[in-house]
Amino acid sequence: MSSIDPTITNPGAWGLAIIFIVVVSWFFYRYFAPDSWREWVGAGVVQAFIIALYAEMYGFPLTIYLLVRFFGLDREYVSTNLWSTLIGFGETGMFVSMLLGYAVAFVGIGLFAQGWRQVYHARQDDRLVTDGLYRYVRHPQYTGLFIALFGEGIIHWPTIFSVALFPLVVVIFTWLARREEHDMVDTFGDDYRTYQRKVPMFIPRWEQWRDLVAESRSSSDDFKDP
Repeated sequence: MSSIDPTITNPGAWGLAIIFIVVVSWFFYRYFAPDSWREWVGAGVVQAFIIALYAEMYGFPLTIYLLVRFFGLDREYVSTNLWSTLIGFGETGMFVSMLLGYAVAFVGIGLFAQGWRQVYHARQDDRLVTDGLYRYVRHPQYTGLFIALFGEGIIHWPTIFSVALFPLVVVIFTWLARREEHDMVDTFGDDYRTYQRKVPMFIPRWEQWRDLVAESRSSSDDFKDP
């Protein structure tokens, strides 16, 4: 195919792209306030993920453009959403991917925010937090971040950049989590080592997934923003 149909672009929606980038970025930095340079590295990668995702979603669909331009994808089946394009279900596929993606993303957002709240209140009391979400995973805020990004950037609206950046986000935040745990061992000693042996880092045991999600919802009223 030698030309690109201009309808695969989404002109006039850059304002929406900017709004979503600002709102989602504000929420992210609200609950993940980078302090060290390591945290800023992780925050920078997430920020790049957010910008790339919504720029393609509401601005210019670069991923679809490349599929059409370099891989000869038939324009008859092209939509701005990659899943609906590849599966060929048109707007129905886009709607299904949107609902499923948002459902997964909202679960992740709940875990991310609630995990942060529990850590904040534990720090006020200078104690090791092992209850609530921390009964199931040692870093529920990072688990929530991974789930939210996967839901929005892989299930709902996959792009070249979101698919490429997601593994990098996981690697960087795994590295951050390990650095944090070194500090926790220095602070709490054997108490934290015992906790490490009993509780997984990011992925809860299979039978605990439902409890983890339920805990993120039911306990949200118990912790108020500072």
